[in-house]
Amino acid sequence: MPIVVNLDVMLARRKMRSKELAETIGITEANLSLLKSGKVRGVRFETLAKICAALDCQPGDLLAFVPETTGN
Repeated sequence: MPIVVNLDVMLARRKMRSKELAETIGITEANLSLLKSGKVRGVRFETLAKICAALDCQPGDLLAFVPETTGN
């Protein structure tokens, strides 16, 4: 998948635990874990906005596009 989720990086920079973020934004730790691992097919803008507000960051700090190589 060419989209990489850098949520762990931002959590570390803000010295915040996943449990604290989940409680702050109102989602389960399990759903946050799936988001952190990139195993979700999408994320609501509302959830993304809450994460950005809680971590004082921009969406681009959390998500990155990394093109897949074709091996040629």
